[in-house]
Amino acid sequence: MKSKPLLYALLFLMILGWAGNYIATKVALRYLPPVLLFGIRMSMAGVLMLPVYFWYRKSHPATWKLPDLPLLIAIGIFGVSLNQFFFVWGMSKTSVLHTAIFANMSPFLVLILVAAIGMERFSGRKFVGVVVALAGVVLLRVGDAEPQGHATFWGDLINFLGALAFAIFTVIGKPKANRFGSISVNTISYVGGAMVMAPITIWQAAKFPLAALPAAAWLAVFYMALVSSVLAYLVYYYALAHMEASRLAAFNYLLPVEATLLGVWLLGEPISAGAAGAGIVIFGGIYMVERAR
Repeated sequence: MKSKPLLYALLFLMILGWAGNYIATKVALRYLPPVLLFGIRMSMAGVLMLPVYFWYRKSHPATWKLPDLPLLIAIGIFGVSLNQFFFVWGMSKTSVLHTAIFANMSPFLVLILVAAIGMERFSGRKFVGVVVALAGVVLLRVGDAEPQGHATFWGDLINFLGALAFAIFTVIGKPKANRFGSISVNTISYVGGAMVMAPITIWQAAKFPLAALPAAAWLAVFYMALVSSVLAYLVYYYALAHMEASRLAAFNYLLPVEATLLGVWLLGEPISAGAAGAGIVIFGGIYMVERAR
């Protein structure tokens, strides 16, 4: 792509699409239990990814063989399935703001992991960034008293586990995933995740009145599957071929801001000064860590 303004416009829409996923998930959770919602979303995303995968294969030879399938599934479990399951489950127990903060702590957790296993040196500047980010987490839990009860400790913890799962994938699985290609990894992740979840999804669906769901619920689930799971990732992979990974990663810092603003605008969720300030401190620490790396 020769036009940088067009590329940046696509990136803005990508981040907006992912931010909209927070709202769609909140809407869908009004009508569906978390486990069933996750199963339906994975199934829809798997079906939607298959045409993309076969279209991609027409111009690109297969990068994996049958013996690689167990490794691909293991990568997908941490990179997609667990991350998305914790996201949906966590959203059912906390606010958009808190989810946007805790679900996007992966860069911070990546540093902790690589330092723990000796892949990267823990310098003084990185240590300061970690301390700042942790101080922001303490401020968020202590200083954000939301009388409406939108945010809970358990919801924050679940979203933190989702970020940890993605951090584990980044450190251990991403180098291997790059060998297979992102389209292949995502397709197998969603299709494999849907197949693993199929017995639970069918069991949950059998005792749930799916036919009585309003159109808003189905539209929200479809948005989660199509926009956030397929279209936004395709834009991401396309942009990755046209700009540096570090510059592309910087756009992710817009995600918590856009998600929070959408939560306030569309869902009427409260945003206290303490929560906003704590979020700024947390991402300030993460930014310091990234700059030091």
